[in-house]
Amino acid sequence: MCCGALLRTVVTPCTPKRFVVVASRFSDLTRFPAGLELAEALTQAARKLHETSAPDSALETAVRLAVDLVPGADHAGISVVERDNRRSTLAWTDDVVRTAEEDDDPGAGRRPYWHRLWTAPVAAVEDSENDEGEGALAGLGLRSVLSLRLRADRRRLTVLTVYARKPRAFDETALRIGRLFTAHVGIALDSATVREQLTEAMRTRDLIGQATGILMERLNIDAAGAFDSLVRASQRENVKLRDLARRIVDPPGTP
Repeated sequence: MCCGALLRTVVTPCTPKRFVVVASRFSDLTRFPAGLELAEALTQAARKLHETSAPDSALETAVRLAVDLVPGADHAGISVVERDNRRSTLAWTDDVVRTAEEDDDPGAGRRPYWHRLWTAPVAAVEDSENDEGEGALAGLGLRSVLSLRLRADRRRLTVLTVYARKPRAFDETALRIGRLFTAHVGIALDSATVREQLTEAMRTRDLIGQATGILMERLNIDAAGAFDSLVRASQRENVKLRDLARRIVDPPGTP
């Protein structure tokens, strides 16, 4: 396959990775004291988030901190919501969260509470026993829910959700802290993603250099144009730069 055709090949996006946080790992992280100033608590949380070295560890740290930081929270999870209301959990504090977020059937003729996140930054359930359609949450012992957007585009949302075993557990203070906390989580995730990409680029620079050279020769463009074409194709097709470069250097069928 020629390079131009290769760059136009449509590649199906990969399924998001999933990360589990075992409840017993919480012992090393004490809950923030009720009297601690909010600014100091958020500073501590931000420091822990930015100490992470990769997106997966940032997600793990974020759900642990959410339980400790948001007043009333007993469980937490981070998930990706697709336009058709499918939901995949990326990190969760315990199995009850995974069950709550992945057993919901979007084809059951109703829109779950988190559908509201497409048009609002926050979605909440005050009492699942009295909220029509949220009986599955009540059956799991989850009475209150506060779900907040982390990232959003036209195709998918990334959301942080905290759960409580008590009804009406999340007040205005919890909402305010939750929104401030998600801002820190979003920044930490972006930073961790960039660090991971830079590390990956350093590891694969030789392979990418070979692919750039091939594109320069085949497409009769300079080095900057060849690399820019490679990056654009990687973003458009949701393929890692390393993998796309390998396909150019060693196309299918090469002995």
